Amino acid sequence: MNTVELHAIDRNNFENSPKPLSGTAPTDASRSRAWIEVSRDALRHNVRYLQSLLPDHCALMPVVKANAYGHGAGLIAAELNRMGIRSFCVACVSEGIELRRQHISGELLVLGYTHPDQFPLLDQYALTQTVVDHAHALALSAYACSASRPSPLPVHIAVDTGMHRLGEPAEHAARIGEIFTLPGLQVTGMYTHLAAAGGVDAASQSFTLEQINSFYRLAAQTCFPGNRPVRARLHLQASYGILRYPLPDVDCARPGIALYGLLSNAADTRLYADRLRPVLSLRARVAAIHRLSPGESAGYDMAYTATCPTAIATVTIGYADGLPRSLSEGGAAVLLHGQRAPIIGRICMDQLLADVTAIPQTRPGDIATLIGRDGPESISAAGLADACGTITNELLSCLGPRLERLAL
Repeated sequence: MNTVELHAIDRNNFENSPKPLSGTAPTDASRSRAWIEVSRDALRHNVRYLQSLLPDHCALMPVVKANAYGHGAGLIAAELNRMGIRSFCVACVSEGIELRRQHISGELLVLGYTHPDQFPLLDQYALTQTVVDHAHALALSAYACSASRPSPLPVHIAVDTGMHRLGEPAEHAARIGEIFTLPGLQVTGMYTHLAAAGGVDAASQSFTLEQINSFYRLAAQTCFPGNRPVRARLHLQASYGILRYPLPDVDCARPGIALYGLLSNAADTRLYADRLRPVLSLRARVAAIHRLSPGESAGYDMAYTATCPTAIATVTIGYADGLPRSLSEGGAAVLLHGQRAPIIGRICMDQLLADVTAIPQTRPGDIATLIGRDGPESISAAGLADACGTITNELLSCLGPRLERLAL
């Protein structure tokens, strides 16, 4: 593909890429070890609910980075495409490329830094790059001009309003205004990230409101420099921003964890349990049943010793699949036949052990639920994250690639 052809790619109908990778939608017969189930109905419900909180003119720009928070970026983005969503956020160029190879259409905004050596990939895969600061803008402009592009390179400007991570500081209005006028670039969006929108204390709320006000003050000065014909779309809200800080003058919103029916901890997730539906379930197989006599141990380091006759099930999932090893002997459980079976001993790389003494009907081949519902019982990803001392976002994002993703 030559340079002119690369630039001519239609971002809303991307076809110049290989076919989707095999294994993105396995059949029931492939559920042989451990897998993730993705509920299309729950995803659609969450999209409708989040959209209902936003102004009619505000478009969702879902965040599908980190393999869509472990859910499977191709599966999630394809379903969102079918719902008419045409803008997405990814963390890096490689994530955007993977989505294009799965025929995801529309705008793919790279939120993170891209090195100049990778700038040609922005053209090749029709990606929109975030300008992470003024120096990055100059480098992007130099590339766009040297490549003799027939049209400007689309970018969004990241503005630092207080998080101090990426973005040109909001107080540098003149430098941000200059980015709008750099040759070879077309600024199609400008955004910031609200660092404390999840907090309910007075300090967090005050900080968030100051970030919002700082961004709007800047936008009033810079969105129309030089009477450019295309107005930069404004976006500030991620999941907590959408839920807690309604804003009338935004063009896009970037839901992440809330899109998947959860929030970052169990308490927040429970607050929205009647409005958001978890999209992901995590399941694995029982491989074997062993019976221990009192005094016999099981697993690494003899971490578990039976005090009475005990039946244990070997479940085919471990820390290499993203299940935190810290759940070992920590009061966590799996669900079998609608009942809780405590995890015992050390979680291994590929398996774990569960006490099924109280569930005598358990047999090899049975399905164990690690996250999700089984009959009257359920295990929340947010609750597991709390038990591990982390947030839901991290727990889900660590779910590994050897887990098959099934869209149901």
